[in-house]
Formats: sequence, C-alpha cells, structure tokens
Amino acid sequence: MYVQRTLEAFVTRAARHFPVVLVTGARQVGKTTLLRHASEAERTYVTLDDPLVATLARTDPALFLQRFPPPVLIDEIQYAPELLPYIKMSVDRDERPGLFWITGSQHFHLMKGVSESLAGRVAVIRLLGLTRAEMAGDGSDVPPFLPTPDENARRIGRARRLTLMELYRIIWRGNLPAIAIDEGVDRDLFYSSYVQTYLQRDLRDLARVGDETAFVRFLRAAAARTAQLLNLADLARDVDVAPNTAGSWLSILETAGIVHLLEPFHTNVSKRLVKTPKLYFLDTGLVAYLTAWGSPEVLEAGAMSGAILETWVVGEVLRSYWHNGLRPPAFYYRDKDGREIDLLLERDGVVHPLEIKKTASPSTAHVRHFRALERLGLTIGPGAVICLAETSLPLSASDVSLPTWGV
Repeated sequence: MYVQRTLEAFVTRAARHFPVVLVTGARQVGKTTLLRHASEAERTYVTLDDPLVATLARTDPALFLQRFPPPVLIDEIQYAPELLPYIKMSVDRDERPGLFWITGSQHFHLMKGVSESLAGRVAVIRLLGLTRAEMAGDGSDVPPFLPTPDENARRIGRARRLTLMELYRIIWRGNLPAIAIDEGVDRDLFYSSYVQTYLQRDLRDLARVGDETAFVRFLRAAAARTAQLLNLADLARDVDVAPNTAGSWLSILETAGIVHLLEPFHTNVSKRLVKTPKLYFLDTGLVAYLTAWGSPEVLEAGAMSGAILETWVVGEVLRSYWHNGLRPPAFYYRDKDGREIDLLLERDGVVHPLEIKKTASPSTAHVRHFRALERLGLTIGPGAVICLAETSLPLSASDVSLPTWGV
C-alpha cells in the first residue's frame, strides 16, 4: 500500500529542472517506494542491492549505463560510487532534465562523490520517516509548520483527534513506513532487525568500530539523552570510550539521518556554531526500543515520557520542512539567566517561539520566557505551547495552546 508523501510534489518539480535527482535518507524511510511511485512508465528501475548488478556498476560503469540507459532509477547508489563520473558525462552529453533518479542511504560517503562529480547538475533531497499527516493519508499538501492563526486553524480542522494512548502508541511504534502503517508488524522484531542490519552493520563498518558492544552501548546511551543538551564527555564516560570516538560516532548518526543536533539560537550566526546543541533522535520508535520501553502504556507513565513527546513534536516540525524541500529554520533558546524555549522557528526575519509540554492544562506561565526574545531586538511572531490540551486556547495576545494532534 502506497502512502502519499509530501515530498513527492517537490521531487516532481526538481525533476523538471535538474538532470539528476538524488533522494537521501536512512534505510527504511521509503526512498525507493517514493521514486518508483512517482516514476513515469518508461523509466527503468535497477537496484545496486543486487550483488551482480553492483559488481557490473563498479567494474564497468560505461557498460552498466549502456545496459540501463536513462531515464533510469538507480537504487542505493552508494554501493557503486564509480558510476557518478559516468553519470556526469552522460548528462553533459544530453542536458535534458530528469535523466537519472538515484537513492542513497549512506549519506556521508555518498555526498562526497556527488559534490565532486555532479555539482550543479543534481537536486539533493532529504526524506525522513512518515509524518502523522502522511500516516493518516493526508500527506499530499502539508506546508512547513508555523504557529500562525490561519495555519493552526487549518491543521486542527484537518487532523483527527488522538487520545493520550493513541498518541503514545504512534510515538512507541515510530515513523518508519514498514511498521507505522502496518499494525501486524511486530515492533520488537522489526527494530531488532533494524539495529542489527543497519545500525550495527552499515554504520559500524563506516565508523570503523572495533568493539561492537561499545557501539550498541553508545546507541542506547544516546537514545536515553534525546531532547537533552549534548554533553559528549558525559556520553563518552558512560559508554567507556574516548570523547573523540563518541563525537565521531555521533557525527555518523547525524549524517545518516538517525539523529538531529538542534543548534542554539543566536543573532550572531558564527556564535551558534560554538554553543552546545540539543540531541534529538528522528524516530521515536527507535528511541523507545533502544531504551527498552515495552509498551505505549509503560512509556507514557515512565521517566522518558516528556522527553520522548518533545522528540516526537520536534521531529514532526523538522519533517514538515524537509518534506517540502526546505532546510528547517529551527533552533532552541537558552540565555545566561537560564531562560529556555524549546523551539524557535525563524522565518522571513520573524521568530516564532514554541514550548512543548506534557500537560493538558497549559497556562500563561508556559509562555513567560517568550518575552526574553524582545531584548534581542527580534520581531516576535505568534507562538504556541504544544501540549495535550484538547482544544486550542489563547494564552496571551499572540500565543496559544496547540494540541499535539494539531502539529
């Protein structure tokens, strides 16, 4: 069963302007399914997961492209980076748009080859797991999230209300399509296989991990820190590895699309880069599995329930931008006086503050730190407290409560 992806419209537009379209993302997010669904009938499909096909692509790229001429969809291009210079030569001879559609999972090595061979010829598009709107079959038109009155009303009007346990079941199962849309898939079996075949095998090999047990401990320790300020020294100490090793492993998880490091907001862009980021996993199901929460009910009642709710909301906001082909303009705020705001969205010179709270009774106290932004001379737009309230209510002249199911 195909689930309509918001990114499909952007892929189609990009294919009208670029000879090569590359969709990247972690395994199992639906890259191949998306592109095969969007493909026209004459586009050939070939996967480099097939060892024989991959060998041909590596050893004789010219013959490979004769056998599979454009328009073609090449799946898992990272298994044969030798193809990239030959794709460049092909598109330089025939400058039509949409000749090559390619996918790749190992973003780090892949992007080095792409930047060297296909600069100016390729549209690079990032796909993550399903948004809630996509899961609900309403993913064809999901604009980037902003807490403006019109957008709040539109989202709440279209979304189905969720009970507390329905929400935590979505969070507990995660957003990878194979498990998110099929209740018959055993969650523990799925994530056990995912960790063993992708995280432990592919990422471990790329990170040159000698101690597999330490890498698994690192995954679990990092998952336990989702929605927290990143403390590499503390993380490394818990896993018993050197801080530079922990930093290298975390960088690979970030580039692979497993985690996102949310930068702090600062009016001086260069200062953002030296401040401590916040760590977020991009699939809450993986977090729940790695931290051993055995059911949605146990997760909701447990010590991580607030952090994993924040992780899910931040992931929904980020995906709403990435799936529209945009870089999320998202940050967090923390000043020297300890005032914090979970999420800031900066759009067209206007900053929109967001708090994420596991409460059904939001109050003006939850938006009190929003006014701290005025000292920075910023234009402050409408803000929101995203929470478990059943309806959206005003909390100040410009800020409202927003139900989680309306994100």
